[in-house]
Amino acid sequence: MKIKKAVKKNLYGIKITFEEKGKEIGRAFLYVINNDLHKRPFGLLEDVFVDARFRSKGLGSKLVKQAVAEAKKRNCYKLIATSRNSKPELQKFYKKFGLNIWGVEYRVDFK
Repeated sequence: MKIKKAVKKNLYGIKITFEEKGKEIGRAFLYVINNDLHKRPFGLLEDVFVDARFRSKGLGSKLVKQAVAEAKKRNCYKLIATSRNSKPELQKFYKKFGLNIWGVEYRVDFK
């Protein structure tokens, strides 16, 4: 048995931001990833963040809506996002945009 490795370069990231007076106050990353199982790519929504001083003003919703629209524009067959188990309010927030709890995320942190 032989292990082979291939570097795939058919993925990219899009950073969506809100700025106030030249300073970033909100962001989301959409990663568009291709794999050999599907003809179309999938999107990974990551690091959705709004500065505490600007929360509850709809910026987070606008970021997620923009990421969803961008994933559709880029012909993604699905969009996935992650949330810690300790953030049930975020899980409820994502559901407003059609993102439903689908499975379990496994993680290891490298130091």
